[in-house]
Amino acid sequence: MSEAKKIRAVIVDDEELARQVLRELIGLHPEIELVAECANGFEAVKSVTELKPDLLFLDIQMPKLDGFEVLELIGGEMAVIFATAYDEFALKAFDVHAVDYLLKPFGAERFEKALQRARERVGTPTPPAAELAQAARAPGEHLDRVVVRDGTKVHIIPCAKLDFVEAQDDYVALASEGHKYLKQQTIASLEAALDPKQFLRVHRSYIVNLERVSRIEPYGKDSKVAILRDDTRLPVSRAGYDRLRTVLEGER
Repeated sequence: MSEAKKIRAVIVDDEELARQVLRELIGLHPEIELVAECANGFEAVKSVTELKPDLLFLDIQMPKLDGFEVLELIGGEMAVIFATAYDEFALKAFDVHAVDYLLKPFGAERFEKALQRARERVGTPTPPAAELAQAARAPGEHLDRVVVRDGTKVHIIPCAKLDFVEAQDDYVALASEGHKYLKQQTIASLEAALDPKQFLRVHRSYIVNLERVSRIEPYGKDSKVAILRDDTRLPVSRAGYDRLRTVLEGER
């Protein structure tokens, strides 16, 4: 196979021994070029963003960023083979359209099967990153943090520190502690992922953390505005006001 047609691969695993096993198995295949090894999710986001590989060998249980969060941040433009010691993630892995799932320890024969599937998948587009992340959560499971990529940097925002969310076309602006972080995701998909006991859609373009709401005031003839503790003012639609009133009255 010519140099130009090689499959460019990246390994992501926090264990050196696991990376070594994959490195040796990949070394038996001249058609695969190993372009990077990453020991954590932050390195993975940086390497994948810069190198744009065709194939990713991705561990799931890692400190700081797990494999599903890495996949959400880098998108789904490459074939992904999960490699992990935990079989309870298998269904989630296939839900996020992984090529295959290697359960550690695995041998050369099992690796070959995964690699064959990867060859067939390389170059095939996968669903948007936000959809991948949503598929990876169990029904009824809500986010406890939001991960955002800014170039090769990664920001982790605990939901408890998220003040409000503003829709901006196919993006959302996440307001937290005086900063705004832009993420490519629809407000509807983020709304579905957040805990409805803590976050409420008060307007087609706004979701608010209920703990941040100080008061509701009239604004114009038929509209309202939510005043947050830091004096930020957010528009509240009629339907949003009804939802907000129901929640606030239920807390009394």
